[in-house]
Amino acid sequence: MIKAVTFDLDDTLWAVDPVIQHANRTLWQWLHANTPEMTAKFAITDLNEGSALRAQLIKKYPEIAYSMTLVRIALLKACLVDVGYTEAEAEQHANLAFAAFIEARHEVEFFAHARSMLHTLKNKGLIIGALSNGNAQVKRTGLAEFFDFQFNADDVGQAKPHPLMFEKALSLHQLEPTQVVHVGDHPLNDVKAAADLKMKTVWVNIYNAQWPMDVAPADAEVTSLDQLPGVIDALA
Repeated sequence: MIKAVTFDLDDTLWAVDPVIQHANRTLWQWLHANTPEMTAKFAITDLNEGSALRAQLIKKYPEIAYSMTLVRIALLKACLVDVGYTEAEAEQHANLAFAAFIEARHEVEFFAHARSMLHTLKNKGLIIGALSNGNAQVKRTGLAEFFDFQFNADDVGQAKPHPLMFEKALSLHQLEPTQVVHVGDHPLNDVKAAADLKMKTVWVNIYNAQWPMDVAPADAEVTSLDQLPGVIDALA
């Protein structure tokens, strides 16, 4: 019997790239207005995943690599110190800049049928949770009414595919893995990680991607979120 459904968020309920681009532009506008020395020396791309500066920071502070929030704030602070701000000034500006970023980070545009799908699942009496490596909070996106709980990497101190986030979800509502369906877009972080704990899995493949040949497939696949309630009924 299926009692709960857990969701990844980014690229599962909304497209993440446009959101991050918007949040980065908002961040850069704040920095340009308040710390022009930084925007004169650095580029917005220096803050992105995959940048050399970001890689150097994570190499120096591997203990924060799990947290997109801690990494971004630390990178902002390091850049601000580099252009002449004191440690205290840099910390203050980094936190204020991040506040501007995270506000824009929650201005998401849901995939088609996301709200109606969640409404259907909620009406079935299912427990609904969010498990995300990102720093979006469902309570700030307009979906709070549908979710019973959320864990993300910042909360638990580990990012998926580490099992801790899933284990905390099971413990919170005293669920057996076989009573939970995990829904996500990432073959490793979502599907394999949940399947390794014996949860049922659904791959959200909005972009019609190819499944990696070296990973066992999900129990089901959807290319549109309106398919999900029927798929979960079938898995049950």
